[in-house]
Amino acid sequence: MNGTFVTIKEASEMLGVSKLTLRNWDNSGKLSAYRHPISNYRVYKREALDALIAKMESGARPIREDKSRVRKLVVKQLDD
Repeated sequence: MNGTFVTIKEASEMLGVSKLTLRNWDNSGKLSAYRHPISNYRVYKREALDALIAKMESGARPIREDKSRVRKLVVKQLDD
């Protein structure tokens, strides 16, 4: 792993979001996390965080999940 890495706690403080938000961004592919080779904890590249901070400060659209798609809920009634 080359470059400077920060812990999930440091990244959450830098971005002003919760650690859970960072985990969700990692799971959805919005912000890549790497794994520490010994502890297997998530770590984030400092350069990627700096780029995201610059994007957020420039007034770019915030990172949000696309909620415009239609979802259907299927409900089945079970007979007694």
